[in-house]
Amino acid sequence: MQRRLAIFAVVLALSGAITVFLFQGRTAAPPTKFVLLDGSSLSTEDLRGNVALVNFWATSCTTCVAEMPQLIQTYEKYKHRGYRTVAVAMSYDPPAYVVNFASTRRLPFDVAIDNTGAVARSWGDVQLTPTTFLLNRRGEIVKRYVGQPDFAELQRLIDQLLEQV
Repeated sequence: MQRRLAIFAVVLALSGAITVFLFQGRTAAPPTKFVLLDGSSLSTEDLRGNVALVNFWATSCTTCVAEMPQLIQTYEKYKHRGYRTVAVAMSYDPPAYVVNFASTRRLPFDVAIDNTGAVARSWGDVQLTPTTFLLNRRGEIVKRYVGQPDFAELQRLIDQLLEQV
């Protein structure tokens, strides 16, 4: 009887470990409505079917400003393969600064302003910038980066996600 219980415990532990391994970090992105610079809106539901990067940033964040050329390059590399980027400016960032930054840097992807901070709160109370989330085509969070991502690793992961159906 003890042997059966021990075998059952091992099988149960292994099945739990396999489940954690297969689904680690795969939580659904929170239902969110992003208000874009042109006044239109975009939701996390609109991102489904695409691999998407959601980047929380601020014009006053030197790391955020420094990584923007790589975010642009990554977007340009993958946009024709079903890849989207949403750059979400933090609530403390003056909207005029965000509009000026997006215009002068010719940001080619969606830029949203989180006027109330509700978007940052819904994504796990984001306070540090940059904080970036990578979503698979099902709208699940695959990876979270706090600080500048390793862009070579990020692009390898994007390639893998774009290959999945």
